[in-house]
Amino acid sequence: MDLSESELILNPDGSIYHLKLSPEDIATTIITVGDPQRVNMVTKYFDSIELKREKREFITHTGMYKGKRLTVISTGIGTDNIDIVFNELDALANIDFKTRKIKPNKTQLDFIRIGTSGSIQHDLPVDSFLLSTSAIGFDGLLHFYSSEEARNKSLENDLNKFLAWEDENIVPYAVDGAKELIDILSSNRIRYGITSTNSGFYGPQGRFLRLKPKIADLNDRLKDFQYGKQKITNLEMETSAMYGLAKMLGHRAISMNVILANRVNGEFSENGYASVDALIKYTLEKLVQ
Repeated sequence: MDLSESELILNPDGSIYHLKLSPEDIATTIITVGDPQRVNMVTKYFDSIELKREKREFITHTGMYKGKRLTVISTGIGTDNIDIVFNELDALANIDFKTRKIKPNKTQLDFIRIGTSGSIQHDLPVDSFLLSTSAIGFDGLLHFYSSEEARNKSLENDLNKFLAWEDENIVPYAVDGAKELIDILSSNRIRYGITSTNSGFYGPQGRFLRLKPKIADLNDRLKDFQYGKQKITNLEMETSAMYGLAKMLGHRAISMNVILANRVNGEFSENGYASVDALIKYTLEKLVQ
């Protein structure tokens, strides 16, 4: 089946619509960052950069780090942006733009998020590194796809029973990170936990300025949930969509988080830039070992 011009949208130069990238522009290992300024924070450590491309909030660099070809792309904030970025990156790898047909032999991509996050557990301090073993999605994105096979139904069923938020019209989904990438990026420096992906920064994360959240004890409820030996440790805005879309498309994804805020203790990192830089260097070294 040929993909129509309204579904696979290409720019006049043949690049994919939002990202303005061509298939040869990306590596099979892709680091995602939310903040466009963070792309330079990663690629300043590269030995060489072959491509720099920018459109809207999507900045892409591709280059070499210690013999490994890597792409770094900024996604912006939120799962709606992840929906754009992951579908278009998969299209670059697995759709023939000339024939508009899906390739019979698929290329698997590895996605590694280097992001920031807030802790809801008192013993998860600011400036620590956390790897998201699973992600809970409060955003609703995966409900628009046939995502059942990609999801951790046991985790989401337990969580929905515990929260009992049906009357609030909140039905979270759950997806696990890629075990192979967990193994690559693990060490005694890393903490582990279930990450909550929220659809906003203020009310959806139990934070308020003038508008008060409808669920006043949102974070207290989340931090008290336990699945096996794991707890919900942190809140952010992209990981669940990354995990879900990657699994459905046959890719692998993992989310690495710097804890900038501890919501329970009311603390915020005094030097978040240095902590993010340290996680970048840690992740790059792990990817080439």
